[in-house]
Amino acid sequence: MTFTELKSQLLSLTPAEKAEVIQLLSQSLANTWQGINKTPGVMGGDACIRQTRIPVWLLVSYQRSGLSEAKILDNYPTLSAVDLANAWSYAQVYANEIEAAIAKHNEAKNIVPLRTINCWCVNQSVYTLLV
Repeated sequence: MTFTELKSQLLSLTPAEKAEVIQLLSQSLANTWQGINKTPGVMGGDACIRQTRIPVWLLVSYQRSGLSEAKILDNYPTLSAVDLANAWSYAQVYANEIEAAIAKHNEAKNIVPLRTINCWCVNQSVYTLLV
């Protein structure tokens, strides 16, 4: 896509969509994301929601598996709809990072499926499968 094509598409957006694009670009340029933290030594340095150990890649993988936002929020009562919106925005801008994290965790040798109790272990952290 050329800059001229992009410019034309941007100008055709609604005011709300333009505001979203501005926020996305501003966050991308500043490399800071409201509600998203990357801390060395915490969850392998992966992007997590606020001051939690809930990685963005995990929420994205839940979403891809068909879980609704309501179901995710039911299973993570400390999260809000704003947290999920921040996660989706972050994942959209840093798609390659999220894809790599999902692939890394899906292919990790230390993933042990425990189907009888619907959870799995990754690097000594236990994640419950939300069904």
